[in-house]
Amino acid sequence: MLLNTQVTSRSPMGAIIYHSGGLLIDHGWIRILASGHPRMCRTLTSWNLGKSFMEFGQSPGWWLVADDALGGCFAVNGGYFGQESLGKIHYFAPDTLEWECLDFTYTSFILFCLDGDLDDFYKGYRWKNWENDVAAITGDQVMNFYPPLWTKEGKNLPTVSRKVISIAEQYQLNMDLRDQLSQEQNGSPTV
Repeated sequence: MLLNTQVTSRSPMGAIIYHSGGLLIDHGWIRILASGHPRMCRTLTSWNLGKSFMEFGQSPGWWLVADDALGGCFAVNGGYFGQESLGKIHYFAPDTLEWECLDFTYTSFILFCLDGDLDDFYKGYRWKNWENDVAAITGDQVMNFYPPLWTKEGKNLPTVSRKVISIAEQYQLNMDLRDQLSQEQNGSPTV
């Protein structure tokens, strides 16, 4: 695992990969990827294969390092998001379908997850008894919302329905929707 990520076990990312299957933070709301575990079978490298790189040994433009129960993803910029934010965490927000720079390094992101104000970061996107709902799912599942969070109707969380789906299914859905909406905004026909 460390060989494929090209990090040392003395770095925070390497230590988390080497010493854990992954981290489930805040009742499992945030999932930090590592070496895999029955509660979170994905590993950092297996989750990125086919997304940020196609073959082991390639230098990825980003590393998907974590995600959340909403289907949002956290990625370390390896150049894909531009040189000005190299090494910073970018968040794919399910309420906008856009990547946004959080201005955290991987280490400061981990510290934020453990000791930051997650309630403020997710303000408006936590429902009554979310702790029980999220604790009941694995680190490979997320809540899927209908209407989606990026729609006007999806912003009214008490009226939105939720169901549990795999993070793989939600990730692909989010990327497909983002691409489709981008094509529509640019006037390109959708396929």
